[in-house]
Amino acid sequence: MLEEFLSSKPLYYDTIDYTRMPRVYAKIKASLKLPKIIHLVGTNGKGTTGRFLASALYSLGFTTGHYTSPHILTFNERIWFNGENVSDILLNEAHQKLLSLLDPQDADSLSYFEYTTLLAVFLYQECDYIVLEAGLGGEHDATAVFENILTLVTPVGFDHEAFLGSDILSIATTKLNAMQKKVIVSKQPHKEVMQIAKKIAQEKNIHVADYSELLDAQDKAKIEKIARYHRLACYLKENLMVSIAALKSLGISYEAEDFKHAKLFGRLSQLETNILIDVGHNTLAARSIYESLKENKYILVYNSFKDKNYSEILTVLQPIIEHVEIIAVEDKRIEELSKLKKAIEDLQMKHTSFQGIDANKNYLVFGSFSVVETFLKVHGG
Repeated sequence: MLEEFLSSKPLYYDTIDYTRMPRVYAKIKASLKLPKIIHLVGTNGKGTTGRFLASALYSLGFTTGHYTSPHILTFNERIWFNGENVSDILLNEAHQKLLSLLDPQDADSLSYFEYTTLLAVFLYQECDYIVLEAGLGGEHDATAVFENILTLVTPVGFDHEAFLGSDILSIATTKLNAMQKKVIVSKQPHKEVMQIAKKIAQEKNIHVADYSELLDAQDKAKIEKIARYHRLACYLKENLMVSIAALKSLGISYEAEDFKHAKLFGRLSQLETNILIDVGHNTLAARSIYESLKENKYILVYNSFKDKNYSEILTVLQPIIEHVEIIAVEDKRIEELSKLKKAIEDLQMKHTSFQGIDANKNYLVFGSFSVVETFLKVHGG
């Protein structure tokens, strides 16, 4: 079964080999039928941008797959297919067929994310479109081996510096080297991103457009209607704009109603009247959330991985935080409790251990998929 097979696989960052995925894919490429692929790279917003786009495509009558990662509660969340998460039956059927296609040594050698990516593309072969979200990288990401018709670049910021570089120039170059035939760039927090995109585009002879160039007055009116319906925060509205720019670039007409079922759970989602959850896990996400919530105060339910700049994240969120409640997360990547507590105390913020929800208080659950997953299990979400 798939679950057992994946449980033995190393995570991407535990086994980096940039040649492995291209090598394995080259062996089976002739046996795969690739639909039209729209590739998403960036630091933040890939999930919501992809879901807005995939939902609209499906609503418009196209068979559509949306591959996203990681998941919150179930693996099936990663492989969305024609309006819903893929079933266990389809997953396991595709898994067995893919294993029969792969050399056993190759199948064993692939990381968790690499194999999952191949599995999704294998399952999506009969689709009209695949909306394919990159993992933590760009040019060396498992998703970059497939030929695509359009690359969408969501906001690029600091994250996974150990793998991508310690400055925006390095991070953006690594991500944007995945660009292929045609590119749309979202609103960026760093001006260098568009500069790098244009430089790479010139070298590769591909077309780059700013998303705003593709939107007219009618689009903006529809965007406002969709944003009101879903009560979108500002940064989610920006992601919606990029998805609509993609439709325009593809020459596909749409109506606001085609986005009726488009919102992706876990992105500033209101779990209850007093509980907001967000799977953001970097400074760029924290800034977006601050801008959306700065009129109110929240108790922050939080924890962090060791490789995250949690001091900076907490500094950004501090003006909207009453105090921090640290939720215990079982994961080897989670920071030592003493170090996290010290970072909170250095900012002169109060903290306690998370014990439960007070119905009279407002909560923001933030700090990665693992934090939200743990909270939902504890809270009964």
